[in-house]
Amino acid sequence: MRLYVRRQAGSLPRYMWEQAVTAAAGWVPTIVGIGLRALLYRLILRMEGPAAIEKGVRLRFAGNITLGRGSYLDERTYLHACPRGIWIGARTLIMHGSVLHVYNFRDIPHSGIRIGCDSLIGEYNVLRGQGGITVGDRVYTSPMVQLLAVNHRFDDPERSFVDQGITAEGIVVEDDVWIGAGAIVTDGVRIGKGAVVAAGSVVTRNVPAHTVVAGVPACTVRRLGKDPQPERTQKVYF
Repeated sequence: MRLYVRRQAGSLPRYMWEQAVTAAAGWVPTIVGIGLRALLYRLILRMEGPAAIEKGVRLRFAGNITLGRGSYLDERTYLHACPRGIWIGARTLIMHGSVLHVYNFRDIPHSGIRIGCDSLIGEYNVLRGQGGITVGDRVYTSPMVQLLAVNHRFDDPERSFVDQGITAEGIVVEDDVWIGAGAIVTDGVRIGKGAVVAAGSVVTRNVPAHTVVAGVPACTVRRLGKDPQPERTQKVYF
């Protein structure tokens, strides 16, 4: 029981308080529920102005969550903000079923998730922020995208990967990036401003600004600009 509570909130009283507030208002449907949560959820998380939270949103370590003015959490989203927090910028939308999970029990100093303004995190995205995830302004991710800022070590064949520790270098997605459906971005990657990641890509290295990348592993297929130079001929889906 003690371990369970430690992974849900900062203390037992805090856990009870957050659960009481969400039990009272978390289930109420329609715009009535959105209005009620806009008032009551200020008691358990930080709001920088009015924000819309649909019913069925699950929050853990809610005191470490900050919602910008006009931001939106769709039904069945799950935010776990242990311990350094999740910050969602103004007018940013987190769509149905997405998971934003820090889950830092290794005391990694740069863990956390920060999403800029006017961005959209698509349906059923997964953001694992142990190594820190920074998403810029006007970033759109399509359904089923994964940003995984953590990775297991496995080089020693004499030991289980469970005993070899992890890497947690972090992921940065700069402004005006579009990431297509089902793409995966791995730990340590930086995606440059204005880049486009094709659907189904696995991004394992940095993406230059204003380029289109596709494939497994993802490679540059086109440069964006006045005189784009295709890297290879292939059909790209988004």
